[in-house]
Amino acid sequence: MSHHLDSPIARQDVRLDITDLYVFRGETGTAFVINVCHSIAKPPIPGYHPEGMYEFKVDLNGDAIEEVTYRLNFEARDAQGKQKYTIRRISGKDAVDPHAAGKIVAQGVTDETVTTPSGLRAWAGHAGDPFWIEPDVLHAVGHAFEDGTKVDLAGWDPSKAHNLFAGHTVYAIVLEVPDADLLADAGDNRKIGVWAVATLATDAGGWRSINRIGLPMMPPLFAQYDENFGNRLNAGHPSTDFATYGAHVTKSIGAVVAAYGTAEDPHAYAEKIAHRMFPNMLPYTVGTQSSLGFVEWNGRSLTDNAPNVMFSTAANTPIQLGIGKESVTSKPRKTFPYVPVAVEGTTAG
Repeated sequence: MSHHLDSPIARQDVRLDITDLYVFRGETGTAFVINVCHSIAKPPIPGYHPEGMYEFKVDLNGDAIEEVTYRLNFEARDAQGKQKYTIRRISGKDAVDPHAAGKIVAQGVTDETVTTPSGLRAWAGHAGDPFWIEPDVLHAVGHAFEDGTKVDLAGWDPSKAHNLFAGHTVYAIVLEVPDADLLADAGDNRKIGVWAVATLATDAGGWRSINRIGLPMMPPLFAQYDENFGNRLNAGHPSTDFATYGAHVTKSIGAVVAAYGTAEDPHAYAEKIAHRMFPNMLPYTVGTQSSLGFVEWNGRSLTDNAPNVMFSTAANTPIQLGIGKESVTSKPRKTFPYVPVAVEGTTAG
């Protein structure tokens, strides 16, 4: 799991559980993708929450505070299972305000592509899950970072590795934004930081944070067996991440690295990685090829091996899954909306 079912709050209604965030160069601009409502949870109501809010947050100047927010609100499912939605762009100081009206930039209905005069494209609908994870490795990593030990894979047979999410589906939100629109307030800077949040309207008229995702694999590393920390992490903001969670993550990484003996100063290594992970945003240079790899973290494509990269980086030792992108049942599309087709008959959605 990257963020699949990552905390008790997120599991209460998986329509608001963001499983993954992807940012990459699309055909005409920067593509932003989040997936929600995973079929492994057997949601009683599939799709998007009509009382929820889904947002892509973009930091344009490196201060870990959003200068642009793209917000999607969905209506309830109709008799055919379709949901209408509205996309707003909120910029400047208002980008941090969940109550800001912003500007409506597109309206659409699920499973149909919307293209605006400016070139913005949007699609939301049922899709295959492009993510893969090996469950035995996943749980062993979670125990190691909770207990401060090596990753115990004794008895695990890599030849029998399998993708826990093969054949499963999600509900995707895909937004492709022209560079001119995305960087309108960025000057000459093309380096951005991206995260996504899902929130739920409260009876008091406010918004309750349900899920937040920037870099992949943060909950599997640090919150698999500490769900209170998972809830806290989801409720936070990038601008205060290191101050709030840095010590916890540094201690967790340092203990595993010390167990492996792969650094002369495990704490110093751990602190450097914690600073790399926080603020918890996905860094990306607009207009470039995305790659979440060992050399750099620059966006994330639909086929990047995020578990391998993040697990190995945190442990400072190679951690292999025994599987790769070949284990995904339905492959990503090369053209918009990019996400895999939801293969009927594999899982209920």
